[in-house]
Amino acid sequence: MSADKKRALGRGLSALLDDTADNSTATAVAGRQPQHNVVSDSDLAGAGSINEININEIEVNPFQPRTEFDAEALQELSDSIKLQGLIQPITVRRVSAHHYQLISGERRLRASKLAGLKHIPAYVRSANDQQMLEMALIENIQRENLNAIEVALSFQRMIDECNLKQDELGDRVSKNRSTVTNYLRLLKLPPAIQAAIRDGQVTMGHAKALITINDPTRQLYINQQIIEQGLSVRKVEELVRSMQKAPEKKEAKPANGALSFQMQKIQDDLASKFSTRVQVKVDQKGKGAIEIPFLSADDLHRILEMLDW
Repeated sequence: MSADKKRALGRGLSALLDDTADNSTATAVAGRQPQHNVVSDSDLAGAGSINEININEIEVNPFQPRTEFDAEALQELSDSIKLQGLIQPITVRRVSAHHYQLISGERRLRASKLAGLKHIPAYVRSANDQQMLEMALIENIQRENLNAIEVALSFQRMIDECNLKQDELGDRVSKNRSTVTNYLRLLKLPPAIQAAIRDGQVTMGHAKALITINDPTRQLYINQQIIEQGLSVRKVEELVRSMQKAPEKKEAKPANGALSFQMQKIQDDLASKFSTRVQVKVDQKGKGAIEIPFLSADDLHRILEMLDW
């Protein structure tokens, strides 16, 4: 890979858009309004120009990685758009006559709709589905306040669906490989911990410490302590070190082989509910038992309270 190409990859989304588009955006940001072209489908302006597109003809990007938008922040952006207009155009691709698909800028599109705009400034691009996915992911990773799990999922999608290696992904999003790896490792944590990270109850610092524990039961226990006691990252690191010094019990294999899909789902749902590893054991006659392990007297008390004991 040449040095010029590598630098372009590191620029992220701007490298995927041409220089003329970048200059148009810079003009708008500087307060000098660029020429917006109100166009029909038969009279689209050049690729470097800003086109005024009917807002009702734009569908959201099906590859959009962002799943949550803060209502208050959207309203603030909408109020700003009512006063000053939309400064930064969105980017779309033309699908068919009077039909466009969003590539990047869903937050701006939503806020513009709230502001009551009938037309919206947009760059019209040509992109296949893989290019759309990559452009949308890079746009959101670099410009939006994604939570850590959304970033991790976006990274994983780029690897799986864009056929990228971790170092290539790092070039695309201007992050080193170790940072990419740390995000991807979050997806190996139990679902309950991933949800806590997503909801802001557990930070990346906490998560890095939890990842070093091999036992999901202990991971879930510490995760619960973080949420209930507000443990600092340093305290969690100390707790993890103390646990790692204690010998871990080897998990016994189920006597009757793998669980059915239905029983596996029940086991996973119970594990998420109680924030600990739950074992469902079923024999050939359909009889069995549910085991809910606990790591301390406090942990036992927590589980009993959830059972209304």
